[in-house]
Parts: sequence; C-alpha cells; structure tokens
Amino acid sequence: MSSLLTFGETMLRLSPTPGDRLETARQLDFRTAGAESNVAIAASNLGLEATWASKLPDSPLGRRVTREVQSHGVETNVAWDDDGRQGAYFIEQGGQPRGTNVIYDRADAAVQTATPDELTDGIDLESVDALYTSGITPALSDRLEETTETLLERAQDAGATTVFDLNYRSKLWSPAEARACCEGLLESVDIPVVAARDARSVLELSGSDEEIAEEIATTYDADVVVVTQGEDGALALEADGTVRDQPAFPAETTDPIGTGDAFVGGFLASYLAGEDRDVADALEYGSATAALKRTINGDLAVLTPDEVEGVIDDADGGIDR
Repeated sequence: MSSLLTFGETMLRLSPTPGDRLETARQLDFRTAGAESNVAIAASNLGLEATWASKLPDSPLGRRVTREVQSHGVETNVAWDDDGRQGAYFIEQGGQPRGTNVIYDRADAAVQTATPDELTDGIDLESVDALYTSGITPALSDRLEETTETLLERAQDAGATTVFDLNYRSKLWSPAEARACCEGLLESVDIPVVAARDARSVLELSGSDEEIAEEIATTYDADVVVVTQGEDGALALEADGTVRDQPAFPAETTDPIGTGDAFVGGFLASYLAGEDRDVADALEYGSATAALKRTINGDLAVLTPDEVEGVIDDADGGIDR
C-alpha cells in the first residue's frame, strides 16, 4: 500500500453555534484541526496509509489532539514536550455581511520548536511514497522554516514525492514574507499546490491560471502543478505539458473550513494509489472529496471512497479527457 507522511501543527478548534458571538456564547464546540492532519485524515479515510508527525505538549490537550487524529486510522509520530503549549483557534461563523472570523491562540506552541530529527524519529523516509506539508508550517517560527526546508530536501533525496500547498494565511505573515520563504522551499517540491489568488498575491505571477501553472513548472522543475480556483474548480499541469481542467462539483455548504485540505487529501489518495499516477483521475477525485467536505461540520473530511465515487458517478460532466 502507498504511504503518505504529513507534518505540521494541529490545533484545538473552539466555536460557538453558527450565528452566535464568542463574547456571548455559553458553550463551544470542541474539535481538532490542522492542515496537515486534515490531509492525512482525508487520505486515510479514502484508503491511503497515512502518518502525521508533530510536536505536542505532554498534557491532556496534546493527548486529545493525538487521539482524534488516530481515531481516523492515521498513524501518529509525536515528539512530546514538557514546556510548549497546545495551539488553539476560535472560529465565529456568521452570515453576510458579518462573515467568518478566526482568532488564533498559538503563541509558544510546542510545535514551533520541532526539529527534523524529532519529527522523523523512527520513520524511514525511503519507505515513504510521499511527504506533504503546507505553507502554514514554516510561517509559525524560524525553526519550523528550517525544519520544513530540511525535511523536503531529505524526503526528495530519499525518493519520496514531495507535495507542498502554499496555503497562504494573512494572519501569519505578509505576502512578501511568504514569498521570500516559499520560493526557496519550492525548489524541493515535486507537486506544488497553489491557489490562483495566492499565486498572484504571494508569488507575484500574472496571466491566466494555465500560464501561472506553466511559470511555476518551469521555474521549479515540478512534476505536476495544481492550481486551485475556488468555485471554478482546479487545473493541473503535467510534466509533458498536458493541462487537466476540473470543474468544482456542486455542494450545499454546511461548513467550508477544510475544503482545500480535503481536496489535497482526495487528490493524493487517488494519485498515490495507482501505479500510473493518473493526474486526471486524481484531480476529479480531489474535487469530489472537497465537495463532500463542504457538507460536514468541522475541518475533517469524514467520508468513504464509495461516497466520493458516488459524487463522480452522479455528475453530469466531469473532467474533459
């Protein structure tokens, strides 16, 4: 079975009932969430062997996070810490014009001091098919920026496919700061995943989405470039120049948080499972996974392969081959 290793921070997610304000709420929904564990959980639920690596406080809250990730069939490789905190975020979901607001509480989180050796202790990178992380991880600390760079290089040298989702967060750093870091990291990435808006604002690329994908592929010698387009779907550029366009599947949205992570988890579950690594099928599978996630509360894509395949089978269109 193909295997996926992800690494990064997983936080506690605390939220009042949609429509309520944090300052007046009397109870909060208590979940876990993190881009890299979200991807691992989606991929695991869809049949891929997945491991999530991180550094957590040796506390009830750290153990809560670990148990949640493990409950979805994901192996955990945790470096336990006696000093750092457990990161958390509060999310207040309201309709327009108020919208959704996220408040982070992640200062001095244990993960911010994680080293490459701590995250891969007991893991043989040569046995890993793919390694995934996102641009959230290096944004958290200088140490994690160095750790991310080192692990991408080590994984690529070991023969693993490296996958990096730019996943820009304006509350963590500026576009210029993100660009200065991520341009270096992309040198060691086989499959960059970039939202079209982030390619323009962070990487300062212009032109059509296809031209942006071509620029990324040329600059960083990527095997596959995936450009996500929000409600318009996604496209992928293969090494031979083939462009795959995938429209988004319609979905009635219950909770959009985690949709991008579900897309990546679904894409990798399909892409890594097949010997031929079919990009078109993976793009379609990821898009169907993302649509299903939008119907589920919380960050996690708790679903089955049959459900994903059902979305694809029921669709009138799909990818143009």
